[in-house]
Amino acid sequence: MKRIGLISDTHGYLDDAVFKHFDQCDEVWHAGDFGPAAEVADKLAAFRPLRGVYGNIDGYDIRSTYPERLRFTCEGVNVLMIHIGGYPGRYTAATKAEMAIQSPKLFISGHSHILKVMYDDKQKCLHMNPGAAGKHGWHKVRTLIRFTIDGADMRQCEAIELGPR
Repeated sequence: MKRIGLISDTHGYLDDAVFKHFDQCDEVWHAGDFGPAAEVADKLAAFRPLRGVYGNIDGYDIRSTYPERLRFTCEGVNVLMIHIGGYPGRYTAATKAEMAIQSPKLFISGHSHILKVMYDDKQKCLHMNPGAAGKHGWHKVRTLIRFTIDGADMRQCEAIELGPR
């Protein structure tokens, strides 16, 4: 069993509350747009094992460490993470191509700044977007997600509000 802290679109800002909310997590996953430098990634990686992808605003520091797309297995769950990936019914061309190779059981994206957890009946996978945890963007409330993967099951999904942007 693994407890996961899912975050995205920090844009160089990391609220101290993230560490409190993720204190029981085994890993932190970042769905891109860490920020202009590696400071956010470094702090998260020092706190818990970190998996992530780079986003459209990330510079060389992040792009040289994190891939554009990430496929991995956590417990019994095949995971695909892409920063600009879309969502069920509105996937990007790159996401559609990746899903055609092998459909994940969990698809994670960021970019939209909209917290969204929804099941894709067509792909038979769960989609998660943690919204935006940073202060840059049009979102009104900073958000993240905490959930558990237990074998092949994903459960105890919690949407967490960090406060106003």
